Amino acid sequence: METETTRFAADMTAWRRDLHAHPEFGFEEHRTAAFVADKLRAFGLDDVTEGVGGTGVVGTLRCGGGSRTIALRADMDALRIGEQGTPLYRSRNPGTMHACGHDGHTVMLLGAAQRLVQEGGFDGTVRFVFQPAEEWGKGALAMLEDGLMSRFPFDEIYGLHNLPGLPVGRFQTRAGPTMSAEDNFEITLRGVGGHAARPQWGNEVMVAACATVLNLQAIVARRLNPTDVAVVSVTELTTDGTRNALPGLARILGDARSFEPEVSATIERQMRVIAEGTARAHNVSAEVIYTREFIPLVNDAGLVEEALAAARTVFGSNGVIVAQEPITSSEDFAQFLKFVPGCFSYIGNGDSAPLHNPTYDFNDGALTYGADFHVAIVRQRLRAA
Repeated sequence: METETTRFAADMTAWRRDLHAHPEFGFEEHRTAAFVADKLRAFGLDDVTEGVGGTGVVGTLRCGGGSRTIALRADMDALRIGEQGTPLYRSRNPGTMHACGHDGHTVMLLGAAQRLVQEGGFDGTVRFVFQPAEEWGKGALAMLEDGLMSRFPFDEIYGLHNLPGLPVGRFQTRAGPTMSAEDNFEITLRGVGGHAARPQWGNEVMVAACATVLNLQAIVARRLNPTDVAVVSVTELTTDGTRNALPGLARILGDARSFEPEVSATIERQMRVIAEGTARAHNVSAEVIYTREFIPLVNDAGLVEEALAAARTVFGSNGVIVAQEPITSSEDFAQFLKFVPGCFSYIGNGDSAPLHNPTYDFNDGALTYGADFHVAIVRQRLRAA
């Protein structure tokens, strides 16, 4: 016999699979945003604002006379990845897929909104913040620049992300540095290309590019304190060469992760030294473009304790983990923490493919856990008399 709990889980699963089948890239989440806004209004939420920061949605729910306000945030955007999995609800937008589980994050927050509208059980105000464009680090800034904090003020904020490898029904967070900053770099090498049979007639860049990629590995290994956490990854190497033509132009792209501004500055400085020095050694030129895209995410220690306490009511004491180490991926949730304290946490996605993998899929078994945690933290932080 169907119960209210099973019906709730079935509804969320249907919503999640609908969103998975219709993924949208950052600032293009028009269908997703309309889906969210329509659901919030259907639940009975009167205060729903669309178009915040482009395609963001903010719903506001008040209960009782409490003066405090907390925010719950979910990201909505997908990635430019072609889906290789074979679920019946696979992406219908070629080259775009929910490879990071933002479809699940959105639905967990929708489920929490439905329950809180129907059941109440708190005293104060909740902001449901559905954010665009997290994947390239622009969505939180866009919402903030559109007056999020003045138009929809709140005292603290919470967010969830799924974590492959962590069993479904588990919760994890930590105080202090939790996710790293992300810097992007592009190194362009210029020389003189030519015939593959006559390398001495030009100054081709392929050997210089390969040497640069290898030399960049010395930054973390030999230029940083071994106790500093940092990663430098080259993710692309492209040239204008072909099978029998040596390239005269090469582009090396990648990113760097760190937790301290001083470490980020050292990485940039050493990268410029290595790129320019390697280029000179091969008689070519080098240009380095280095940008900072994400800032470190630092959880508030007091709110981490609150999140852990709320999580124990949902996941049980054995299902709650205090992480010992930060994660070197990045999250623009960190931008909100420049204005208010908050806590970002992880819930298990089970034995799924990794995030950003073309066969990844959000585990629907995690939906009720995420929704229940959102409800629990609201009722704990906005206790009703």
